[in-house]
Amino acid sequence: MASVLGNGAGVARGMAPGAHIAIYKVCWFSGCYSSDILAAMDVAIRDGVDILSLSLGGFPVPLYEDTIAIGSFRAMEHGITVICAAGNNGPIQNSVANEAPWITTIGASTLDRRFPAVVRLGNGKLLYGESMYPGNSMSNAKKEVELVYLTNGKEGSEFCMRGSLSRAKVKGKMVVCDRGINGRAEKGQIVKEAGGVAMILTNTEINLEEDSVDVHVLPATLIGFDESIQLKSYINSTKRPKARIIFGGTVIGRSRAPAVAQFSSRGPSYTDPSILKPDMIAPGVNIIAAWPQNLGPSALPEDSRRVNFTVMSGTSMACPHVSGIAALIHSTHPKWTPAAIKSALMTSADTNDHLGKPVMDGDKPAGLFAMGAGHVNPERAINPGLVYDIQPNEHITHLCTLGYSKSDIFSITHRNVSCRGILQKNRGFSLNYPSFSVIFKTGDAKKMVKRRLTNVGNPNSIYSVEMKVPEGVNVRVKPRRLVFKRTNQTLGYRVWFISRKRMGTKGTRFSQGSLTWVNTNGYYKVQSPISVTWTSIK
Repeated sequence: MASVLGNGAGVARGMAPGAHIAIYKVCWFSGCYSSDILAAMDVAIRDGVDILSLSLGGFPVPLYEDTIAIGSFRAMEHGITVICAAGNNGPIQNSVANEAPWITTIGASTLDRRFPAVVRLGNGKLLYGESMYPGNSMSNAKKEVELVYLTNGKEGSEFCMRGSLSRAKVKGKMVVCDRGINGRAEKGQIVKEAGGVAMILTNTEINLEEDSVDVHVLPATLIGFDESIQLKSYINSTKRPKARIIFGGTVIGRSRAPAVAQFSSRGPSYTDPSILKPDMIAPGVNIIAAWPQNLGPSALPEDSRRVNFTVMSGTSMACPHVSGIAALIHSTHPKWTPAAIKSALMTSADTNDHLGKPVMDGDKPAGLFAMGAGHVNPERAINPGLVYDIQPNEHITHLCTLGYSKSDIFSITHRNVSCRGILQKNRGFSLNYPSFSVIFKTGDAKKMVKRRLTNVGNPNSIYSVEMKVPEGVNVRVKPRRLVFKRTNQTLGYRVWFISRKRMGTKGTRFSQGSLTWVNTNGYYKVQSPISVTWTSIK
């Protein structure tokens, strides 16, 4: 049985329990060096791995300067599927990392599992929070503790930074700490060292209602931004504010899921907006994960507790979920290319949650720049019906369409190419990607893109197209039916997008929809998201 000090108890099983795992260390206390990352990827290629899972990355940079993009291109050429984390810099636009089209880029989503730790204020008001602190309640749960929120003390006291808390003011009290600057668990340790007996972490306008929990070193809970406003209002309304935390253990199935994680990095892609990123989302919030025995569950050096599992959040947790599913697909279809595996994952993804309603991003339905094709669906991905396949040379042609120089492309591919000759041979080229990103610049009225689909389902299959047309365009698909006579047969189609909007002198506007090929028996639905952008850039 796996649990985190009693929370989230259950049987732990990996996404691909029968897979062999090779681990290559590339990160140290001082960071993750490009030389180590490239060396590890080279060794992995030499070792013959099938899937590469990289839960690391930074801010977007041009592909020819991107270590992971360069290393993963070589891996892709060797038939290795590369899965990468999208980054944790959301909800800022253009923050998605690992944007190369040969990488499968994964954002993070929530689960329907909660760890309630409710704050009961002295006036009787309840504020919902979450925590992984062990136990059902504080040791003196029936007794309220005095609250303190230091905003006029030393610099950084509202964030509970080291050296900012006066022991005389916090000893024996429950301390309110704003998120930001230093780590969440570290704040609790600082409160504890200053003599505080409990902590309430408060989300700011940056974090809003994000609910990543921690295994705190003292009784603590995290509340959302709306709740934090109510909490601080109460503190300011009375001379001796008091509160207690009521820990509720583990609750499953009472909340909508999945939803996009607040921190998950967002598109559109900064370096290549012609490719929709992230590709999809997967569970990445409050994930119970195996943990080393030489480190406490909070990862703080002062934490002497020892566990087999802890709780973690981030796209670094979402990435290995998809890596495991990709391993299952590869074991079922060993001859499939990395592009075919990515296509299977994307075109089978869910855009609705477990209640049949749209996947949410905060208080609104998630857009494509937040969730990509949708939430990964392992069962459907194993048997997608059709796939969009891509060969390595097509990626080189795509790099030429981006205007990259010969030296830029050599940095990525280690090939000397002539883009002029390549583009002359491939007029009207479109990368055969499982999603669409159509960009209208000033003066553009019509765009045509090409795609081709390979039948990996039953022979003698007929598919018809269904459209959710993005606002602001007319769309024409030709042909509207694809008749496959045999397995592994490939058929092409074209899509024309005709703009009905006039772009102003400044700004950028977006619209979204989808294109789905539906099998006549209704079993297969091969769905591709469509993003349409109008920009004043020429």
